[in-house]
Amino acid sequence: MERIRLIATSDIHGVVFPWSYADGRKRNSGLARIRNLVRVMDDDNTVVIDNGDTLQGSPLSFYHYAKQPQDVSPVTKAMNLIAYDYVNLGNHDFDYGADALFCHLDNCSGTCLTANVLYEGKPVGKRYEIREFDNVRIAFFAITTHFTPNWESPENVRGFTFLDAFETAKDIVAEIREKEKPDYIVCIYHGSFERDLASGMPLMEDTGENQGYRMLKEIEGIDIMISGHQHLSLNTKAFGATVVQVLDSARQVAVIDIDEGGIEAWIEPVLEAPDDELMEMLYDEENRCQEWLDQPLGTCDNDMTVTDEFEGRLHKSQVITFLNKVQRDVTGADLAANALFLGAIGFGHTITMRDLVSTYVFPNTLCVKKINGRILKEYLEKCAEFWDVENGKITVSPAFEIPVPLYFNYDMVDGVEYTIKVSNPVGERIVSLTRNGVPVRDEDTFTFCINNYRAAGGGGFNMIKDIPDIYQGQTSMVEILASYIMEHQNVSFEEQNNIQVII
Repeated sequence: MERIRLIATSDIHGVVFPWSYADGRKRNSGLARIRNLVRVMDDDNTVVIDNGDTLQGSPLSFYHYAKQPQDVSPVTKAMNLIAYDYVNLGNHDFDYGADALFCHLDNCSGTCLTANVLYEGKPVGKRYEIREFDNVRIAFFAITTHFTPNWESPENVRGFTFLDAFETAKDIVAEIREKEKPDYIVCIYHGSFERDLASGMPLMEDTGENQGYRMLKEIEGIDIMISGHQHLSLNTKAFGATVVQVLDSARQVAVIDIDEGGIEAWIEPVLEAPDDELMEMLYDEENRCQEWLDQPLGTCDNDMTVTDEFEGRLHKSQVITFLNKVQRDVTGADLAANALFLGAIGFGHTITMRDLVSTYVFPNTLCVKKINGRILKEYLEKCAEFWDVENGKITVSPAFEIPVPLYFNYDMVDGVEYTIKVSNPVGERIVSLTRNGVPVRDEDTFTFCINNYRAAGGGGFNMIKDIPDIYQGQTSMVEILASYIMEHQNVSFEEQNNIQVII
């Protein structure tokens, strides 16, 4: 038996070129490097797989869909040059809507495997595929977290149906085993693990977003699971299956070799030199993107730079005050909330598009809900879970750092004043909540502007997800910010220090 090799990426998030858009520094990441890495490791018995969250996440992809959405994405072109065999869908691949997704799939040379996503009642991709290598039969199937509609703007998933990922996997494995009699079954799952694979201890609230542990434990016949979504670096065995997952942004690939000795897997960092042919093919769009990123939009005399993210969350960076101000100004809402995203750089005196896309890194839209004081306090109590106390000092709760950073789930709200007492039990940490100095009562009502992810309950904010939207925007927050800054030219605001976090 000749060796069979699987090479898998996941959660590329639009990263093609090997440098940072914030400061230009080289990075060991990107599809340009992956092409040469695949070349080194590829042979006639190699299958190259991508596990979704491909189209969204980089300034280049943001620029593409802002300026020329009807064209084939540079990410799609790069993947074709790498010659992917199979592609799965990730939840963020719906961020730019159906037209963008189908443009990618229709022009991608790899076969779309998607067993649990339908469009207008028809499968988006193949249910599964059998590959034979020297009389060794391998079945490949792919599924996507069915939680996707809970995060997406409704127009982006209109017409799509997301079947339960666990139930689909269970049915399809049974079907494959009965009909195909494969030697190996490979599950490509854009989702991750609700429990620790070794101990079985819960890692998060079991909402159905991640079902990998249950799949491996309860579905007999999965030999290899290529997981994703949580951006973990993982290579392990669980319930007899080989399980891999890689970091986001094309920083790693998973390699799985199958031969007479069984299955061997490892995680390979993306260290190869970037491929010149791939970069030259996309240089024109990249250069236009770079020029666009450096366009000055306006100025601000307030200090909105972020030099210490921890301090920026503990003492609320004024960039959050500004983001909340913009949301309140453009929607007329009483309150607004934002998180300080991982790696946010903030804004200096002159603000460029590069600053915006490096600080607000998601293509979120805005929603406004009408809430009461009781719901607001529940919301703030959920935010307060972010903090912990260790050795007499305020720290970030391990639940927001392990297994992956969840800093985007700590919102800071403007329009009210409140105090978080971290040493109090969870659910009893908001010890003061006022609006303009007046205590907030349960029956008080407010309009509250948040992003579409949070409005759908993303991050465990279940207290708000079923409250109807009274406004639902279609424009991304980055576009809103750019328009606001260009309209005002010089933006200024009264700095707000309305949040106290105490022991």
